[in-house]
Amino acid sequence: QVQLVESGGGLVQPGGSLRLSCAASGFTLSYYGVGWFRQAPGKEREGIACISYSDGSITYADTVKGRFTISRDHTKNSMFLQMDSLKPEDSGVYYCAAGGFYCQSDSYNYWGQGTQVTDSS
Repeated sequence: QVQLVESGGGLVQPGGSLRLSCAASGFTLSYYGVGWFRQAPGKEREGIACISYSDGSITYADTVKGRFTISRDHTKNSMFLQMDSLKPEDSGVYYCAAGGFYCQSDSYNYWGQGTQVTDSS
């Protein structure tokens, strides 16, 4: 069964850090383009960090560039999102996804259930 399971969300103060994890099962994550997306209340889902399957290039949304880092560990069949210097506007539900192109949300086939990141200020 193909599955993506996120973990690591929670409450965070402005300026703090969180590390999100996404464990894949039922398929090999390294064979696919992967990405992290988030959705804030009342807003559309936004692609924030993605790794291209074709050349491994990484794309970041301007809103997180310089603060967030996407990575993956082939040995753990997992991907990660290190989030530093967090801002209140970073709050939302974060989803990992696989099987798509760059940060084009509609192109992704596999999605996790989401993990909540909430500003505690």
